[in-house]
Amino acid sequence: MITKIKAAYVVGFDGVGHEIITNGEVVYENDTILYVGKHYEEAVDRTEDMGNAVVMPGFIDLNALGDIDHDIIHLEVYPDVRKSLSPSEEYFDKGPYEWMTPEEEAFKSLFAYTQLIMNGVTTAMPITSTYYKRWADTYEEEEAGIHHAGKLGLRLYTSPSYQCGFNVVQPDGTMTVRFLEGEGEEGLERAVRFIRKYDGAYGGLIRGALLPERIEVQTEENLIRTKQYADDLECPIKLHAAQGLFEYRYIKEKTGLSPIEYLDGIHFLDDKVGIPHCYIVKGTRWVSDDGDDLGILARTKATAIYCPVIIGRSGGYLDSFPEYRNSSVNVAIGTDTFPPDFFQNIRVASMYAKMVSGTAEGASYADIYNAVTLGGAQYLGRPDLGRLCKGAKADLIAVDLDSFHMGAVDDPIRTIFLCGSGADVKLSVINGRTVMKDQQIEGVDLEEIKAKGQIYYNKMKLGYMERDYQHLPAEKLFRPSFPMR
Repeated sequence: MITKIKAAYVVGFDGVGHEIITNGEVVYENDTILYVGKHYEEAVDRTEDMGNAVVMPGFIDLNALGDIDHDIIHLEVYPDVRKSLSPSEEYFDKGPYEWMTPEEEAFKSLFAYTQLIMNGVTTAMPITSTYYKRWADTYEEEEAGIHHAGKLGLRLYTSPSYQCGFNVVQPDGTMTVRFLEGEGEEGLERAVRFIRKYDGAYGGLIRGALLPERIEVQTEENLIRTKQYADDLECPIKLHAAQGLFEYRYIKEKTGLSPIEYLDGIHFLDDKVGIPHCYIVKGTRWVSDDGDDLGILARTKATAIYCPVIIGRSGGYLDSFPEYRNSSVNVAIGTDTFPPDFFQNIRVASMYAKMVSGTAEGASYADIYNAVTLGGAQYLGRPDLGRLCKGAKADLIAVDLDSFHMGAVDDPIRTIFLCGSGADVKLSVINGRTVMKDQQIEGVDLEEIKAKGQIYYNKMKLGYMERDYQHLPAEKLFRPSFPMR
């Protein structure tokens, strides 16, 4: 089956970077692009004219939320409540347990992955919350997740996450980490079994990735074994690090090093390692210690996975996006929250970068979009993703320009990222399969999923109350914006 997609604008790839082709065409056969340009002369089986739209590579989300978002709870908390949202030491000592049923945990990824596709994400590496879970991902919930992704048509890099310890709040309100012997080691072995079974499933859509949780909840031995397994399996690693002051201070107290220096010291970092958030680093405004963490990232070729919206909500940002790129650090992007809207994330990233540097140079929407597409593909080692050119995978989206809120169209990239949102994605093709059209996914009842998602969320909130070290009432723990009547 040879398909031609036409549109007013096509974002092609000239071998070096993206280019805009007016009145362009993308032609693909099965899962592979045959042609990107203006006039394909050969016969095709099907032509789809997207009209006044931008056809472009889909978004690569390297910290994609794989469950029902908790950030709406954490978004506007006051200092006297903030620590109550983390699990208490009392809860840990009683013996952590699963709050949700296996059926509910199996459902959450369907909800999340549907959201990703609706917002134009074509490749995802998921992350799930541990705030209300017993520990990390179970084998069964991740297994359900890859079947949801495979049936929906989403390209996924995954395995069950794992951790050796748990961030907990002590009775006096201080944060620490408590460990359970064997948990991290068993979790790593579980992830390796998962990858060996499912890597390449669903026609290659499902690929393995090792996903250890935060750096402070890992032992050094488990990190070293993770790196050894990743080398053997030839798969990427994603490890949250340099994402908060508690973590930075905890690692420095244990090792005398910054998180980035510590990972470099144990030979963990290389081009297969992605670090979500990665902004509490030496050499920036966030850390007063002398050092050059950006130099380490550049030398080791590790990727910083910037999540602009979720860290921006609490006042965090890269210092600065152009500085990372000027230091030769590969930067990719993740959403890590709802909505998984890259239009919003690209706007926020550009805005913060210009606030820091005072210039649009290196901080344009196009610069951030390059990180979303080409930066993500570089980390994954996939020169066939993140671009539209002959030989690349047929992963593309179409963004509608006709809606009234788009206003007058100037440069199409500036227009869509200034005025658009995920709701303007009207077509998504992944691996040559049309997985979404006109904000509908075949065989998926969005209203039913939304209703079930609300039930899940309501139950999830109750889990916070069980784990709160202060045992606050709901009206204080979940303070409303205005009085509720």
